[in-house]
Amino acid sequence: MDRQKILVVDDENRMRKLVKDFLQRENFEVLEAGDGSEALDVFFAHQDIALIILDVMMPKMDGWQVCREIRSYSKVPIIMLTARSDEKDELQGFELGVDEYISKPFSPKILVARVEAILRRTGKSAQENEVLDVGGIHLDKAAHMVEIDGRSVDLSYKEFELLTYFMENRGIALSREKILNNVWNYDYFGDARTIDTHVKKLRSKLGDKGELIKTIWGMGYKLDA
Repeated sequence: MDRQKILVVDDENRMRKLVKDFLQRENFEVLEAGDGSEALDVFFAHQDIALIILDVMMPKMDGWQVCREIRSYSKVPIIMLTARSDEKDELQGFELGVDEYISKPFSPKILVARVEAILRRTGKSAQENEVLDVGGIHLDKAAHMVEIDGRSVDLSYKEFELLTYFMENRGIALSREKILNNVWNYDYFGDARTIDTHVKKLRSKLGDKGELIKTIWGMGYKLDA
């Protein structure tokens, strides 16, 4: 079986080597880039990259610019790294379609666990051939496609996973903790802003159908179909 390729983008050689070593121990193939411009060159030269670990602060082109450029071509999962613990940065990342956001310093083992969680869910979705239809929303897991009244809806990887979870549990009140454990698939050491930001974006993209996602005050959300 071919090893999955991970692109690690960071201008610090020490950080790249640290992350690379931990990923290689888990049998991943690691590609490296030391700045944003090089990252795009590597990305477009390898069409089979499974996930990108992307630093924010870099010379020539920062992580935000790289993310925007990649998102215009691909929905490949992106984990953003930053030395700043800034709420605005985190929210900007999710707005750009970042799948995970990790502040430095971080545990390499936790980073690898998050990489594996994302790829495990991506692989699972690719293997299943399941179609969900709820309240006029048509979701095809295998094709990673969502349609409303025949109109395609463009969702990020995490938005798609969140909608899938809601549709699979339609009519059930879901706590934020339960959503984090199932959609993010690890013990998330953040807060509810992560879910709330994704739900807000998802509702917006679903248009009128976004009203089907009900807020359960003080608890979480429910897809009421």
